Amino acid sequence: MIHTTAAEERSLFCTPSAAPALEPTTIVLFGATGDLARRKLLPGLYHLFVAGLLPDRWRLIGSSADELSDDDFRRHARRAIEDFGRVRPAGRDWETFSAAISYVSGRFEPGSTDALPAAVEASMADLGSARKLFFSAVPPSAFAAIARGLGEAQLTDMARVVLEKPFGTDLRSARELNASVHAVLDEDQVFRIDHFLGKEAVQNLLAFRFANGLFEPIWNRGFIDHVQLDVPETLSIGTRGSFYEATGALRDMVVTHLFQVLAFVALEPPSCLNPAALISEKVKVFESMRPLSPGDIVRGQYEGYLDEDGVAADSETETFVAGRVMIDNWRWAGVPFFFRTGKRLAEGRRVLTVAFKQPPMALFARSAVPTADMQANHLTFDLADNGSISASFLAKTPGPDITISEARMDFHYGKPEDSGVLEAYERLIHDVLIGDRTLFTRADGIERLWEVVTPVLDDPPALHTYPAGAWGPPAAITELIAPRGWHLPTTH
Repeated sequence: MIHTTAAEERSLFCTPSAAPALEPTTIVLFGATGDLARRKLLPGLYHLFVAGLLPDRWRLIGSSADELSDDDFRRHARRAIEDFGRVRPAGRDWETFSAAISYVSGRFEPGSTDALPAAVEASMADLGSARKLFFSAVPPSAFAAIARGLGEAQLTDMARVVLEKPFGTDLRSARELNASVHAVLDEDQVFRIDHFLGKEAVQNLLAFRFANGLFEPIWNRGFIDHVQLDVPETLSIGTRGSFYEATGALRDMVVTHLFQVLAFVALEPPSCLNPAALISEKVKVFESMRPLSPGDIVRGQYEGYLDEDGVAADSETETFVAGRVMIDNWRWAGVPFFFRTGKRLAEGRRVLTVAFKQPPMALFARSAVPTADMQANHLTFDLADNGSISASFLAKTPGPDITISEARMDFHYGKPEDSGVLEAYERLIHDVLIGDRTLFTRADGIERLWEVVTPVLDDPPALHTYPAGAWGPPAAITELIAPRGWHLPTTH
């Protein structure tokens, strides 16, 4: 008899399987003429094709309400790739890619035209495959109708469906949306996409924590004072006034993006690095989050927002939100997680800061800058596409006296085009094609996050105005985080 230790049994159980194969697939892109498709999805699909990361046999069917011919849509796709793609559409690559593109006009919903189902059936017959991928790059209000339409047209077998955020606008609508989707699709067919989780720098949080024995032992309340996540934007709402009025910064960014990233920071080591185990650990973090109260949040609106197109003259919609969330479990009890995001702020960055506790005694003489004001005892993760990891600490200043000053160590990814890194949507599309759910969200996790923010949605705190180019309202800069201070993105 062969005896194995518990560790060996776990190792056997957790041994990763071979990489899933790319099956011949019919890809249907709802909202194919919209802004998301033009900026991200069409250029991303072309880059995946050129990189050899699409199946050997595939077809793309664009669908939207716009009346276009196949050739019109091919020209639209080419312009999108020229304007926003990393690879120029030219030569044999473009000829082969464009030949696989077709288009169907009209709204796809229950009782609608059968043109799209017929096009899908024809593509499947041509490819000799039943695998289908439906990408819903449309407003959330259309998700339920598309799901019912897929069910009525009997297109759900061997199908994977990608849903764009936001997944509802509150707990009730999220539950209704999940019920509509689950009426025709199994949960393992549904891929709720969050492009933040597709970023290489975000995924590297997992490797940083669980591949290095140096960090995981101190990744807890005993050593970490607080965590900050900063996602400021310099842009205004632009032409998205109507959309933003119905969502605001809390719904648009915190529930669907920031809390997902914070879960990567806070989750327990999964039993295995497989999708089911990792997603379950994320949901445990969400279950441990203390529901937000109005006192945990500062809401702001940039000066001039009321003059934007599509915005009500008396709008109370926030364009800025900063907050504090507590995770009531053994690892993080008492450690605040701060977050901040907004429009028309001083910089556009995506920065995660893990601040460690200060030593109990100040044994060394300080330099001209007080130790408490130095950007030290921090790990900083720049979550941009060409991100970095920085360690800030105190070291002796060269010279005859023993004084200390700030020092840094930095790791940089380099430019994505030089390093082979996939853009976030490209990575996530590829994951859907191979059926890897690791970086996607689950229905119960989404519903729990809406529970966490419900007290603030029901009783929103007062709205503060702030000038464009500032860091938000003073109440967020000082009062919310006191006695600590924000580690501004500009200092990194």
